[in-house]
Amino acid sequence: MNVGYVHTLETPANSIDRGTLRVSVVDQESGRPISEARVTISYTAEPEGAIEEVTTDDSGQTETVTLPAPPLEYSMEPSINQPYAEYTVAVEAEDYEPMVIAGTNVLPGELSLQNVPVQTNLPSAQPENVVIPAHTLYGNYPPKIPESEIKPVNQPGEIVLSRVVVPETVVVHDGSPNDSTARDYYVPYRDYVKNVASSEIYSTWPRQTIQANVLAIMSFTLNRVYTEWYRNQGKNFTITSSTAFDHKWINDRNIFQNISEIVDEIFDNYLSRPNVKQPILTQYCDGRRVNCPNWMSQWGSKYLGDQSYSSIEIIRYYYGDNMYINTAEEIAGIPSSWPGYNLDIGSSGQKVQQLQEQLNLIGEFYNAIPVLQPDGVYGERTAEAVRTFQRIFDLPQTGIVDFATWYKISDRYVRLSGIAELNP
Repeated sequence: MNVGYVHTLETPANSIDRGTLRVSVVDQESGRPISEARVTISYTAEPEGAIEEVTTDDSGQTETVTLPAPPLEYSMEPSINQPYAEYTVAVEAEDYEPMVIAGTNVLPGELSLQNVPVQTNLPSAQPENVVIPAHTLYGNYPPKIPESEIKPVNQPGEIVLSRVVVPETVVVHDGSPNDSTARDYYVPYRDYVKNVASSEIYSTWPRQTIQANVLAIMSFTLNRVYTEWYRNQGKNFTITSSTAFDHKWINDRNIFQNISEIVDEIFDNYLSRPNVKQPILTQYCDGRRVNCPNWMSQWGSKYLGDQSYSSIEIIRYYYGDNMYINTAEEIAGIPSSWPGYNLDIGSSGQKVQQLQEQLNLIGEFYNAIPVLQPDGVYGERTAEAVRTFQRIFDLPQTGIVDFATWYKISDRYVRLSGIAELNP
C-alpha cells in the first residue's frame, strides 16, 4: 500500500454511525481567525459533490457538522475495513487564496477539528492543496528502528540541557533525517503532540489508553529535546516525521477533541526511571503487524484500557514497574506560571488581573469574548469570558480556570500579542 495514497473508501452503506466535524479558518501568517469564510465539505471519493456548505463565524469557526462514519467496531479491533470516513474540506475567503484539504478523518462518536490556515491573496501566493495520508494503524509505514531508551550524554562537545523544559515549539523535519529535500516546520509543542496522537491512535479508544500513548509520545519527544539528539548530529531540527526514526506527524491534518483535551491536561508530564534525569525514549509499535518486546503495543494498550487499567498501569505493563510520571521544571514561552490552584468566582489578586488582561487582548481577535475590567476580581463576567474562551478553543465549558485553561489562555495570548503590537 502506498503511504502517500489517500483511501477513497466511502462510508459503508450499512453504516449507522455518525461523527462530527468543525472547521476553523485562520490567517496562515498571524493566526487571526477569518470570519465569513465559505467552507464546502464533500466525500474525498467524490470531491465535486458537496454534502455540506457552511460559513465561519466571528471566531473563524463553522458550526459543528454531523457526518456519516463507519461502524464503531472498525476502530475497536484490527481490521481490513477502514475505521474512519474521509472528507475533503474546501475553503474560500475574501482576500485569501483558496485551500483544499483532502482526507480529513471522521470517526464515529468523535468531534474532529480541522484547522485550515489560508494564505493572503498575493500575486506570489500559490494555492495550497493538502492530502492527508492514511492513519498509521491503517496504512503501511516503516516500523521504528530500535534505539537505547536512555541516551549517553557525557560525550565531549555534546549539547545537553541542564533540566527538562517543555519547549514552546519543536522543529519537525518532514521526512527521514538525511532527506535534505524535506521541509522543516516550526510547530507549537502541544499542537505537535495532538497531531501525532491523532495520526497514530484512534480517539474512540478508552481515555486511559489515550493518556498512556500521549505520555509515551511526550516523553519520547522531550528526550529528543533534552538530549538535542539531531542537533548533535549537525541537523537543524528537533524531530522527524518518519516512523522509522520518530513519530508520524502530518502537516495540516485534523485532530480530535478528546485527544486535544487530554494533551492540554497533562502536557507538562513525561516518563522517568529512578536516577535517570532525561525523559525516557519510550518507543512503541502497533502490536499487530509489528511486535516489539519491552515496548508498548498500541493495540495492546487499547485492550488493557478496555480492562480498566489506568494510564500508569498500562505504561508499567510494557516498560516495567520502575517507570513513573514526572513533571517538567519549566514551560517555555509563557508570561507567568500556573498559580497551582483553580481560579473561580470569588478568586482575586494579581493572577486574576493577569488573566483578565490576557483575555482582553485575545478578545481583540475573538470578539465573542466580553471585555473585562482588569480589577483582579473573578466575578460573573470573568467567568462568562472564560466559558466563551473554552467554547472557542474546545475545552470543557466550566467557567473555571484550571491548569489546561490557564495554559491555553497563555498560549493564545503569546501567539496573538505580537500581532497586537504590530497593529496598535
